[in-house]
Amino acid sequence: MGSTPAASGRAPSQRRVTTVALASYIGTTIEWYDFFIYGTAATLVFGKQFFPTISPVAGTLAAFGTFAVGFIARPLGGIVMGNFGDRVGRKSMLVVSLLTMGIATTLVGVLPGYAAIGILAPILLIVLRLGQGLGVGGEWGGAVLMAVEHAPPGKRSFYGMFPQLGVPSGIFLSNLVFVPLNTWMSPAEFQAWGWRIPFLLSLVLVVVGIVIRLRIEESPVFATIKSAGRRATLPIVEIVRQTPGRLILGCMFATAPPTMGYLTSIYMLSYATRQLHVPNATMLWAIVFASVVWFGATVVSGTLGDRLGRRRVYMTGAVMCAIAVFPAFWLVEMRTFGMIFLGLVLLVIAGPTMGGPQPSILSSMYPSHIRYSGASVCYQIGSVVGGGIGPILATALFAAFHTSAAVAVYIIGISALAFFAMLALPQRLLREGDEGDRQLVGDEAAEPAQGVALESEPTSRYR
Repeated sequence: MGSTPAASGRAPSQRRVTTVALASYIGTTIEWYDFFIYGTAATLVFGKQFFPTISPVAGTLAAFGTFAVGFIARPLGGIVMGNFGDRVGRKSMLVVSLLTMGIATTLVGVLPGYAAIGILAPILLIVLRLGQGLGVGGEWGGAVLMAVEHAPPGKRSFYGMFPQLGVPSGIFLSNLVFVPLNTWMSPAEFQAWGWRIPFLLSLVLVVVGIVIRLRIEESPVFATIKSAGRRATLPIVEIVRQTPGRLILGCMFATAPPTMGYLTSIYMLSYATRQLHVPNATMLWAIVFASVVWFGATVVSGTLGDRLGRRRVYMTGAVMCAIAVFPAFWLVEMRTFGMIFLGLVLLVIAGPTMGGPQPSILSSMYPSHIRYSGASVCYQIGSVVGGGIGPILATALFAAFHTSAAVAVYIIGISALAFFAMLALPQRLLREGDEGDRQLVGDEAAEPAQGVALESEPTSRYR
């Protein structure tokens, strides 16, 4: 029996590359759907369902606190599944992460509230949120590496952005499923049982995702590492000891994209409905339509990353975020659907300009034998700061200063931090990662086509 391309390390066919990219996109969409329905429910429901004995503001903060717990578990998921992803394989961890997320999400849908089981309800909610965090913590790195390590030369930014498309798609689905529930049900019905429906639907989506992922082949880069016996024993230890600078820079510039994403999908929903008294349905529809723009902006930035340079596109996005945040708040504060939508559009163009090329940057800056762990930990730590702490800090800043300007200044600071972290990242690291994978696969078909550069931007002087 002849060896498969994955087993031999040969460059994969275009059909296989496309199949893996679509599988990564579908899987991450399901994962992010699960993750975001929790955030929407935390904004609309969980304060009353699980924390009814405290004030509305404290209840909102407590609900966001359980939302943040999922982020705390994400680096742990990245470390644990990254370890096995670097030692056992990318594909197997994608299946495990999807199962972990799906089971936890479904159980949230059947969890009794505080009125039924008292203090045990929020405790179990936190435990299940930890399960969601572990699942999504291992998901992103595996999905990105499957896409990037299958990508043809000169296309790593484009194929690496496919898992990123799962974020706006997950937001689209998670908000879309809540819209009819808010429209067709009375507030009492929605609070009593209607909010559980999106969580129970997750079970169907997870089954679909598992079937798809079981049919794809392992990364050719990992297949070569495995056959050559080059797997790391303890990847995370090697990362901390040998590449601490990359770890720090990676965590810094990985903070801004999730900060912008959760500002749009979570904080703005809470701010508009609670502080501006915008109807829930209006904000949900605005976020649904904005997520479509988000999807398109991610495609554009991922494509431009290969043509103009990944670092250059990312830094452009950081500048756009700093410029866009004040006008975005002003537009949302006009409280009409059209203005709210335009405000969100500013955010979902600026943020994804960073997010599109980010996966290929994080993956290429680490050698292949420790890449799953390195990329996952950087991304997940950035997500803890940007996504887990972000909505809580934004809520607290508004409560302290009574103005959205305080939140906008916070976003500008995060954007500046990301800009300078990316500026300090040596360009040679990305070239070495790309070229190292080509040498591993070792196939003439993997050579760049004439006139196609691995990275079009000039070498950074920051080494």
